[in-house]
This record gives sequence, structure tokens and C-alpha cells, in this order.
Amino acid sequence: MFAWMVWTTPVAVFFGCVVLMLAGMTIWELRSPTHTRKGFLPIATTRGDRLFIGLMCAAWVNLVFVGMGQRFMAWFSLDEPPSVWISFVVSMLVLALVMRKG
Repeated sequence: MFAWMVWTTPVAVFFGCVVLMLAGMTIWELRSPTHTRKGFLPIATTRGDRLFIGLMCAAWVNLVFVGMGQRFMAWFSLDEPPSVWISFVVSMLVLALVMRKG
């Protein structure tokens, strides 16, 4: 069923984190309903809105990092592309920023 996907450890961890976040947000919403608020994003958002926007940003960070791997090798004189764990950490930091301050 999942043969089309290249299930490396970073990919599995990323999707596992997404599933855990969605489950956690569901429980949080049931226990404490959210209210809209205005942060640095140009619109008033709820927790769910910020999670969606943060996940989209995290996905773009990962895609840019993977797409720029060869250029990073040239720019920083690396022997191999940088680890995708770096993009995972950066994307989770972006997600946390959007969730907290967005």
C-alpha cells in the first residue's frame, strides 16, 4: 500500500510527528476550545489555523532544503548533501514559531 513512498527514517519521523500533533490538537480542542487571536500573521487565527499554516511552512522548508542540497554542497564545499535532519529541526522550529507567535 505504501510502496510508492520512500520511507526513510526522517520521513517516517516527520509524518509520525504530524499524526501526533493532529491527535494532540484534537484532544486540546476538546478540553479547551480555542479563540481567534492576532499575532504576526496578517489574519486572525485559531490554534488549528496556525497548525495548518505551520505544517505548510514546515513542508516548504523541507522541500527547499532537499531541493537546495546540491547547491549547499557547492556553496559550503561539502562532500555530500547535508543531512535532512537539519531541515527537520529547522521546520519544527518554524512550526513552533507559527504556533506560538502567529
